[in-house]
Amino acid sequence: MTRTVTSIYDQNLPRTEANHAPLTPLSFIERTAQVYPERLAIVHGSLRQTWSQTYARCRQLASSLQRAGIGKNDTVAVMLPNTPPMVEAHFGVPMAGAVLNTLNTRLDPETIAFMLDHGEARAVIVDPEFSAVMAKALALRQSAAPLTVIEVQDAEYGPAAHNLGGVDYESFLAQGDAQFAWQLPGDEWDAIALNYTSGTTGNPKGVVYHHRGAAINAISNVLEWDMPKHSVYLWTLPMFHCNGWCFPWTVAARAGVNVCLRRVDAKAIFDAIRQHGVTHYCGAPIVQGLLVNAPAALKEGVPAGVKTMVAGAAPPASMIEGMEKMGFDLTHVYGLTEVYGPATVCDKHEAWEQLDIGERARLNARQGVRYHLQRAAAVLDPDTLEPVPHDGETMGEIMFRGNIAMKGYLKNPQATEDAFRGGWFHTGDLAVQYPDGYIKIKDRSKDIIISGGENISSIEVEDVLYRHPDVLAVAVVAKPDAKWGETPCAFVELKAGAHTTVEDIVAHCKQHLAGFKVPRAVVFGDLPKTSTGKIQKFELRRQAGSAAAINV
Repeated sequence: MTRTVTSIYDQNLPRTEANHAPLTPLSFIERTAQVYPERLAIVHGSLRQTWSQTYARCRQLASSLQRAGIGKNDTVAVMLPNTPPMVEAHFGVPMAGAVLNTLNTRLDPETIAFMLDHGEARAVIVDPEFSAVMAKALALRQSAAPLTVIEVQDAEYGPAAHNLGGVDYESFLAQGDAQFAWQLPGDEWDAIALNYTSGTTGNPKGVVYHHRGAAINAISNVLEWDMPKHSVYLWTLPMFHCNGWCFPWTVAARAGVNVCLRRVDAKAIFDAIRQHGVTHYCGAPIVQGLLVNAPAALKEGVPAGVKTMVAGAAPPASMIEGMEKMGFDLTHVYGLTEVYGPATVCDKHEAWEQLDIGERARLNARQGVRYHLQRAAAVLDPDTLEPVPHDGETMGEIMFRGNIAMKGYLKNPQATEDAFRGGWFHTGDLAVQYPDGYIKIKDRSKDIIISGGENISSIEVEDVLYRHPDVLAVAVVAKPDAKWGETPCAFVELKAGAHTTVEDIVAHCKQHLAGFKVPRAVVFGDLPKTSTGKIQKFELRRQAGSAAAINV
């Protein structure tokens, strides 16, 4: 006979508003505005905006959106650079109950039109720099549903312009109530943001974030960096990319300062660090390389101790050494859009400081261990879902599970089911796990080069190429080969003034790699990159597949 037993810990212990509230990053700005109303929140050119002012403007935005008929689960798209309205949108849009869709500002009109339609955007906020692209995108929309266009003006960009026939952002805000009584989400599982992946084939997928994940990852950012109160954060990382890795919410949680930057430029970054006392910033390897290789004159007077996160390709020894010379503290993180940006961190140990630069680079090149508030990150056999041996050699697929994972792909149940097969999020990244539990990517499953039956990690070859003193950026892809099936093809971007030859590159590789891993083709030139600095390997694979494009 089965007996139902109610735990003594469930009897007369109800969940109520008194002892339970849904997690949301919106509560961070509310607290900061109450506790530190006069603390500086945003710097943009000559603009100085406090947390009290910023909170009021976010509430006005939410109020105005609701008055325009936009509310629960409606999508509000924004096409903005790293400017104050972008910070405000991260709070004001979800305060209205709506879902924030930050559009990649480098995309073509056709892709923007697809996203507006697929996400069923009810409103779009546009910076004047992107008015021309947005005008074309609006004309290409297939949906006949009305779309409210809100146009931002920015003195830091240039003369005011209303090219889209929309309402002015400041006028729109003025219609709202600065004391708007926004509500917590009914459920922390409610959507807070929609981010589209930069798909290389077909249409991009819409990744849906929930309030719980956004709040938890924002707090994890604080923990990974030991981020102090009133940190000064420089916006080099685009806020459209994974919602700036959740840092708009992180900065609010720490009552910090958002130093806005319209575009990435070495002089502007160093000037901002000196002028505003920047303590933290994030950037792709291309951004970090830009600073390391900048003229010495630009670096004069830059204080030591600036903390920076790098994601994407593992930081090579030259980058780590260059950062150390500037006195910057580099932290390597790893993640994807589907896990809110970074979800593992290469936590450094004090003992590493005593090692030579080569060994430090090897250890810091690993993707590391799970974020504090992520449940698990592991390397598993993609078929059996069993953990691979922690031997630093056996390859499997990196998988995540826990709160820092998307709700799923918008309107794509099959892709969602595939991504979460077996109760894990499948990244598609192939990796090994070391005895200390640290993970190291070996390649994307699609980037492994199979030459004569041997697997070649493109990342391993790239790591060697980055050790060459004249190499600024590099990507290795498979080139079709009649005899071997595939062979490595290296696309190399040299530092300014360098005159390295193909023979020099090949000789360098032969010193560090087995013969079958040495590139059979080397191509010099600027590498195609996304707006976040990621190298577009799909474009290089296309070039490598064209015999005419590669002169071996």
